[in-house]
Amino acid sequence: MALLAPAAGRAAPAPDPAACRPLAPADVAADLGRVRGWLESALPVRAGGAEADPLDYPVAVIHSGMLRAAAATGDRRFSDFTAARLKFIADALPGLPADGPHAGLPPGFRRKILAPRALDDCGAMTAALIEARAAGVGPDLSPVIARWGDYIAHGQFRLPDGTLARHRPQPVSLWSDDLYMGVPALARMGSMTGRPAWLDDAARNTLQLSARLFRPAQGLYAHGWNADDPDAPAFFWGRCNGWAMMAMEELLDALPADHPRRAEVLALLRAQIRSVAALQSGQGLWHQLLDRPDSYLETSASAMFVYAIAHAANRGWINPVSYVPVAQAGWCGVASQIDGSGAVENICVATTFASDPVYYCTRPVSVRALHGYGPVLLAGSEMIRLLRNPAWEIRFDHQACNCVPRPVQAAH
Repeated sequence: MALLAPAAGRAAPAPDPAACRPLAPADVAADLGRVRGWLESALPVRAGGAEADPLDYPVAVIHSGMLRAAAATGDRRFSDFTAARLKFIADALPGLPADGPHAGLPPGFRRKILAPRALDDCGAMTAALIEARAAGVGPDLSPVIARWGDYIAHGQFRLPDGTLARHRPQPVSLWSDDLYMGVPALARMGSMTGRPAWLDDAARNTLQLSARLFRPAQGLYAHGWNADDPDAPAFFWGRCNGWAMMAMEELLDALPADHPRRAEVLALLRAQIRSVAALQSGQGLWHQLLDRPDSYLETSASAMFVYAIAHAANRGWINPVSYVPVAQAGWCGVASQIDGSGAVENICVATTFASDPVYYCTRPVSVRALHGYGPVLLAGSEMIRLLRNPAWEIRFDHQACNCVPRPVQAAH
């Protein structure tokens, strides 16, 4: 669902070209600071409640972005944003009624806490709460984490082989989005509890979802798959590919180096990054339908790709010489969509798994669609790390960005 009311329906215009230019960490931090300021106004915490659903999945990604931004910049105002809003959740828990609504809380708050019905209710938020707990930010919400983890492991609808699934739009459907709605939560549950079964489930779901949704010929993820029509046309929506790419990296961050499925996950990630990088536009952004240049340039997916490509380069999973320039150009494109107030433009609103390209190409955009804000925070945070990475130097020659590895210093 959309968290905040979208602007009147319209297709997004292509932004002005954003030249790839030298970046400094301070410049990226300033962009992130403006975004934080906009979100503080758009998502206030008040004694009587919050204006938007504090448990919705785009808010969870915002919290992850705030935590990474705090770590990258050293500015506690980012983590304070999350701490205050998690305290709001913790303070509401003792007063939840046995039944019915609660004054000051958004509709559905009690149900999502006590009886989630879908991964959208709790998957991304479970991962964010565990990340905040590990960072020592905000109250310890372990009881909520445990309840949601149990739902993801045992309550969520799955295929007979254990693959996370949905009952919509058809009775048995798979969504690429659910790689992110499910896998990071499972992976972080594994890291938090030390129980390998969680990581095994995360790896199994990544590979089983990918077996039906990843199309090797295009190197991209189809948005969805229906059991009653498995050969239906595939639509390579940008944001679902972003969800998939970020989910695989969350899993790789958690998997031990000797995990038996790690190499398969890493190979999938590299294949997708290679294909996505080749589809980057001349403005540094990516299209709403990745393989359709007649679709508009969309910010949330672009930010996801910038984050994931920069993160993979920083982790040594991909060749920085080839991919650091892609991340650099991508961030310049994303930053061009942040206005002076910190609002992020050209974010596609909530989007279902559909059966025709016209639907995707005509989805409205809105600065009040929160789906893009967490990815922008994540992308900027990872770009700061990339710009500071001592393993390479970023140079510009005739406006071309080049990543030049630095010699490895011998140990003495």
